[in-house]
This record gives sequence, C-alpha cells and structure tokens, in this order.
Amino acid sequence: MRNPWGLEYSRTPDRYIWGKAPSAFARELVGLVPRRGRILDLGCGEGRDSVYFAERGFTVTGVDASPAGLEKADRLAAERGVRVEWLCRSMLDLPVMGRFDLVYSCGSIHHVPQEGRSRLFRRLKKLTRPAGVHAHIVFTDVVMYEEKDEEIDYFAPGELGAIYSDWLVLEHDESAIPCAQDGIDHCHSVERIVTCARRDEAGRVGDDPPPRVA
Repeated sequence: MRNPWGLEYSRTPDRYIWGKAPSAFARELVGLVPRRGRILDLGCGEGRDSVYFAERGFTVTGVDASPAGLEKADRLAAERGVRVEWLCRSMLDLPVMGRFDLVYSCGSIHHVPQEGRSRLFRRLKKLTRPAGVHAHIVFTDVVMYEEKDEEIDYFAPGELGAIYSDWLVLEHDESAIPCAQDGIDHCHSVERIVTCARRDEAGRVGDDPPPRVA
C-alpha cells in the first residue's frame, strides 16, 4: 500500500511535519506504564512520541518503515539526550523479543493491509506482559479523505473494539479529528482504544485492579 509520509520526511529534512511535541494521546498514557517499563511505538514516524516516552524514563522501541523518518527521530532523541531503539521495519515484520508494558500506535495501523492485521494483532498480544496496555488510534471509513495520494485500508466502525473483545477496555470512542497536512482543511474519522490484557494463568499474583486512564 502507498504511504507517502516517508517521502514527505525526505523532503523536509530540517522540519518536523508533525512537530516535536508529543501527541495528547501519548501524554495521556504515561500513567499506565510502570516505572522503567518497556514501550513499543508502531509507525513512530519522526519520533516525537517515542522520544517523549524515553524522556519519561521508559525503555522505548520505535518502529517505522521510513529511513528518513527514523533519521529525524534519532536527531530528536539526541537533541533531548535520550536513547531509543529505532527499527526500520514493516509492522508485519517485527524482530522484537520479550514483552512490553505498552504497545502504542497513533494513526499508523490503518496503513497495514486488512489481510495482515489479524496476524499483526495476534503478534502484538503475544508481545505484551500480563496486564500490559495496548493503545491505538486508527482511521475508519465513516469519513474518508485521500491525503497526498496515500492508500489506507480503513477500519470499519467498531472493528478495533472487536479485536480486543477479550481484553479489559479502559477507554473506547469514535470521533472525527481535524487535519490540514496537505494544505486543505479536512477531517478523518477515527476509532480510539485503550485496553488492558487480562492476566493469564501464569500472570502476576495479587488482586490489584487494572490501570485506569487519568
């Protein structure tokens, strides 16, 4: 599928098209991750959220298919004095090992073809610690807008929630977000979820409740 953002990153080596400040979504989630926890940021782009998580003391792995995006991300990490493990890979080809406390994506998984998404989410769940958190924002087909000739495999409304029907849902909503990255005011319909893995039989002991979104 065509994803033009890697080309945009190459065309703007001295400008961060998404800015350097973290997204509101990333800021909302840090209270759910244990101290020195591990975070996997999928489709991290220019690295603003990965770098923010690292600044908060977490061990962060940022994954993106764009070398130009990751080059900018690495510069931002150096500027902020933090270390992030950057992986130039497709989300469908994750070489990571171990388990993560937070698996995160903000506007990226809708670039994964639908036929590969079931495999991707199965893999992501296996990479998650007991009671770990997944948090995603994806585009849905309620409002469709082609931006910079990108190709998107839109989620149907409620599809993301159905994927996590066996998890504890902390937040789940659908809305529209404004955008003007191509110079034209428009909006994208999105589905957003924050959800917690249920403990398996070998999970953590104790009766502590699942985390809550602040």
